[in-house]
Amino acid sequence: MKASMQAKLDQLTQRLVELDGLLSQGDVTRDLDNYRKLTREHAELAPVVAQYQQYRQAQNDVAAAQEMASDPEMREFAEDEAANARARMDDMEGTLQRMLLPRDPNDDRNIYLEIRAGTGGDESALFAGDLLRMYTRYAERQRWQVEIMSASESDLGGYKEVIVRLIGQGAYSRLKFESGGHRVQRVPATETQGRIHTSACTVAVMPEADDVAEVEINPADIRIDTFRASGAGGQHVNKTDSAVRITHLPTGIVVECQDDRSQHRNKDKALKVLAARIKDAQLRAQQAKEAATRKSLIGSGDRSERIRTYNFPQGRMTDHRINLTLYKLEYIMDGDLDEMINALVTEHQAELLASLGEAA
Repeated sequence: MKASMQAKLDQLTQRLVELDGLLSQGDVTRDLDNYRKLTREHAELAPVVAQYQQYRQAQNDVAAAQEMASDPEMREFAEDEAANARARMDDMEGTLQRMLLPRDPNDDRNIYLEIRAGTGGDESALFAGDLLRMYTRYAERQRWQVEIMSASESDLGGYKEVIVRLIGQGAYSRLKFESGGHRVQRVPATETQGRIHTSACTVAVMPEADDVAEVEINPADIRIDTFRASGAGGQHVNKTDSAVRITHLPTGIVVECQDDRSQHRNKDKALKVLAARIKDAQLRAQQAKEAATRKSLIGSGDRSERIRTYNFPQGRMTDHRINLTLYKLEYIMDGDLDEMINALVTEHQAELLASLGEAA
């Protein structure tokens, strides 16, 4: 192991001891924001330090085996023990190197997932509904909570636009590479000639701000309009102006929420989505800046980029960024996304390792 890497790990070990001390103080929860930061840092460092301790134990095992090798009767056994310990050290060093990669500060956050129908009319809206089900099923597998923030349904049962909040540890780290254009090729239910149509949806994954106050929104920069929520009619027609539309004047971002019967709750939801969208715009600007100096294969944040094709007649899904094709579309659409997500995460880690190598 390089001396610089070992020094970094020793430093993190010491920091974890400091954090244990800070978190054991009786008044630590008095400042909730600081408490949240400390617990988040502790959760990040604990697995790294645990892995480093295992690495050091393997080092000790090598040293003990070398001492044992001085005894002719124990030499063969000692050499085997030393070889096994060195193999473990090699594996753990690679793991530690990945764990020390620059960490995205948003990885542990909840997310807002926004799906918009694009080209393809009704078929695109139906596909938006399929994508929502895919992500919802994945969230259920992860034991995350799903909360619909805003939904605009199409006539045939899909969605023109839908925004959901996914609440769970590491939601952003698992789904952050889903932003971009998703294309579907299939025979629509409305197609009488059996022809394959191509349509598309746009997905945006936005990390949730810890608090709306984390993103600076000047009240003078927003316009809030209220209107009557649209509905199916009959006794459920909304007779009050409970729906809320917020326009952020400097960026032109518009958020509508009308799913709740309470204007106050709709406004609260809309402000949270607005804060996430502003934060997301800032993140994408930063990513674009970084991509200008180093070409990034994944996570460029470009919404117009076509990232994936779902081909139903062939039962395949292709992610164009890493040239990954999986012939298990039925399972993927039912939320079995781990193989695809793991491949994207691995590729991203390889890019980061390569960029660190170039910088070294």
